[in-house]
Amino acid sequence: MTKQELIEQIKRKKSFLCVGLDTDLSKIPPHLLEEEDPIFAFNKAIIEATADLCVAYKPNIAFYESYGVKGWEALRKTSEVLPKDCFSIADAKRGDIGNTSKMYAQAFFNPEVSGLDFDSITIAPYMGEDSVTPFLDFKGKWAIVLALTSNQGSLDFQNFNNADGKQLFEEVIDKVNTWGTSENIMYVVGATRGEAFLKIREHAPDHFLLVPGVGAQGGSLADVCQYGMNKDCGLLVNSTRGIIYASQGKDFAERAREEAIILQKEMQQQLESHGII
Repeated sequence: MTKQELIEQIKRKKSFLCVGLDTDLSKIPPHLLEEEDPIFAFNKAIIEATADLCVAYKPNIAFYESYGVKGWEALRKTSEVLPKDCFSIADAKRGDIGNTSKMYAQAFFNPEVSGLDFDSITIAPYMGEDSVTPFLDFKGKWAIVLALTSNQGSLDFQNFNNADGKQLFEEVIDKVNTWGTSENIMYVVGATRGEAFLKIREHAPDHFLLVPGVGAQGGSLADVCQYGMNKDCGLLVNSTRGIIYASQGKDFAERAREEAIILQKEMQQQLESHGII
């Protein structure tokens, strides 16, 4: 999916919602455990209930890897039923030396080899250029690079100041900007950072930002939009637990839709107030 296609989807659906698919067998409705593939059955129902309300889906790869071969098969089947008009994100947080990153890119971007064909993948950039650029060699695919995350441990490194007072996350963005463009690179920025989005936008005014942390993690959608929205929206705001685990009953898909509608309506208001739609 191109940047312009993503922008058009946001305007058409009046939404910049990304639904996280962190599917945990201990949390899904118990009746689904009787299915041949409970993970896929859960995901398919969530997708069918929310597809018209969101513009992206983000399976967290660890939740599939942890179940071994069955988990990978559930991921493959999930990827095949993701709507073509939705941006697909493999939340894998890969990042290794060049030849290894090349194989990771093939794993998630080359369906003829791996059976997976995601639009994008999240990447940890700590090992530098050769850990990121192999993903950019795949035409039409995106690298979503960790910039400023919302977990407590992020304070260990990401806010470190160099001698000139420049923080590490700023250095990461400036360096990564030289490897690609806003047409193939996005950044992960945690929603709980509020006004930090102003600093992010100084370094990445035109890039899309993948924003986790709204809802269950305490992030404010209004703050994210106030400080982080640009002329094209430029945001993919992820919600996971608040949507997919809204109910553990047989009405789980309906309840997920209800929660997605609430967020979509709030996003529509933000898009209207910023003059994007």
